[in-house]
Amino acid sequence: MSNLDLRPTPTRCGGNRHTGPVRELQAGKQVPLGESTVVRRLLPNLGRRMVGAWCFVDHYGPDNIADEPGMQVPPHPHMGLQTVSWLHDGEVLHRDSLGSLQTVRPGELGLMTAGRAIAHSEESPRRHPAVLHGAQLWVALPDAHRTTAPAFEHHADLPVLTGGGGLSATVILGELDGAASPGTTFTPLMGADLALAAGTDARLPLDPDFEYAALTISGAPEVDGVPLTPGSLLYLGCDRTELPLRATEPGSLLLLGGEPFEEEIVMWWNFVGRTGDEIADARAAWNAGGERFGAVHGYAGERLLAPELPPVPLKPRGRAR
Repeated sequence: MSNLDLRPTPTRCGGNRHTGPVRELQAGKQVPLGESTVVRRLLPNLGRRMVGAWCFVDHYGPDNIADEPGMQVPPHPHMGLQTVSWLHDGEVLHRDSLGSLQTVRPGELGLMTAGRAIAHSEESPRRHPAVLHGAQLWVALPDAHRTTAPAFEHHADLPVLTGGGGLSATVILGELDGAASPGTTFTPLMGADLALAAGTDARLPLDPDFEYAALTISGAPEVDGVPLTPGSLLYLGCDRTELPLRATEPGSLLLLGGEPFEEEIVMWWNFVGRTGDEIADARAAWNAGGERFGAVHGYAGERLLAPELPPVPLKPRGRAR
């Protein structure tokens, strides 16, 4: 998925310090995406830039798209990151410059490693379910792997933890309580979809070296005693060995975690780099239409050109939260 902002601002991320347990509630921002989709952007925000290597989170829906085109994101580039597509309802058709063509459905992992350069598009199929609801997330690649070869993975069978107290967890990426996703990772992290039945009262084991955040997909579960409705993100910090979860009605949430990302990065539009010059070079290469990012074939529309760079230098400064 793309950041379709026509005037994107550079975001300094990373350099995170280890923090103890906290409960910081962060509000999302409404952002239009394509022709008929509006998302809630939860990362980055003013209070929190990253959670582990997770650097970008959009939550969209549930939207009734029975008489709408649904998601229509034209071909666009990425570098220096991974994209994670996760659905609760609907279908998304992924195309990329490697020649991948894959429909991602609820409970399936669509994982694209941009590495040094890739382009892709995402759209609701012409004949699509009436409801679209899900999340799109980015993972920043560490310096040692950010120029790796691009790749796309689709995993329809993910591990599910079923503990007591009405809680079940699908491990999307990384490892949780001994269950590991088949998706490729480059830093210690995890992402899981937690389903809470009515009357849930459970405690989920956590890694104390990870920092965590939770965002509600549906319902209004309590996360460590904090009611969390859709459209907000609760940052939980580090040094936690377990997470109390309660729900009076059925609900679901995404739990994201990882070791604090110590490298400083520059994120602008759909690129993650280390310097402003890297970002400028990537933008120029994409708009010129050369071979670096490749071409996406089969999308019924023009590719998305990168907007103008801001007049201020793109560079990381200090240590971002």
